[in-house]
Amino acid sequence: MQYLPVFFLALFINAAQGQAQSFHAYKQDIPGSNLSIPMVPIKGGEFKMGSPKNEKGRNEDEGPIHPAMVDDFWMSNLEISWNHYELFLTRRIDHSGSPKGSIELDIDGVSGATVPYMNLNKAGYPAVNITQYAASQFCKWLTAKTGHYYRLPTEAEWEHACRAGHQTAYSFGNQNHELHKYGWYKKNSGGKLKKSGLKISNGNGLYDMHGNAAEWVLDSYDPKGYIDRQSEANNPLKKKKAIYPRVVRGGSFKDEADQLRSASRGFSKKRWKERDPQIPKSLWWHTDATHVGFRIIRPRIIPPRDELKYYWVSPKKEF
Repeated sequence: MQYLPVFFLALFINAAQGQAQSFHAYKQDIPGSNLSIPMVPIKGGEFKMGSPKNEKGRNEDEGPIHPAMVDDFWMSNLEISWNHYELFLTRRIDHSGSPKGSIELDIDGVSGATVPYMNLNKAGYPAVNITQYAASQFCKWLTAKTGHYYRLPTEAEWEHACRAGHQTAYSFGNQNHELHKYGWYKKNSGGKLKKSGLKISNGNGLYDMHGNAAEWVLDSYDPKGYIDRQSEANNPLKKKKAIYPRVVRGGSFKDEADQLRSASRGFSKKRWKERDPQIPKSLWWHTDATHVGFRIIRPRIIPPRDELKYYWVSPKKEF
């Protein structure tokens, strides 16, 4: 048996320890403000995506159950709040501070949002009634501000993070009589959105994965999408050009308990812009989707530079 010299063995151990320590919870400061976004590490790996046929409240679009593999990533422990989103909306701090990460992106090249037609801004509450594009542009802006790569989660990443290692209907078990401890939904919300983080977090330290605001993910919605996956899906993402329908996850304060399950899939609808008076309709705001927000992730493995934009949503006008 050959042994490594002590010097090289020490280097190997230190490198391994450093790599392990590099994947930990942190707060992403936003330069030019006193705000930060707590990020928690989500260990990747294989999990069973979807729900069994005997799960209460199950829909056909949640099957068949199939193995899915996702890489490591960090996820914001809360849905992005109006406090954070208004920094992007006003753009007053664009040139305050300098990025400290490895990605150089011209912040002036990131499109800015229009003023919302309906002002729902409340400090400490999730940013809602925004489009998937608007959520993605926040991620792009934050990337430019910090030099770290941020984006929306894929549907698989979201479900993996929500489940926190469990195959039960909810992250805490199969029975919904405990749901009021973990999330806001139709039965306990009084029909209103609540401040973030008031309920118990899941096993990954993520709050409001069940209820309060439904959350955008990157995927386009396909009711038969799981059927197409014949074998293990490696970092699956289904992305189409059509604006509708696109996936939201987690359920909301308006929804029944079944819609808050880990495998439940929601999707966008044209009527979410029914009261938008603009022609063409806004790229940024869903005037009638006061229940939809988002949270962000930072993948541990950064894609090649020419692939970064693939995971940011492209604008598409709607007439």
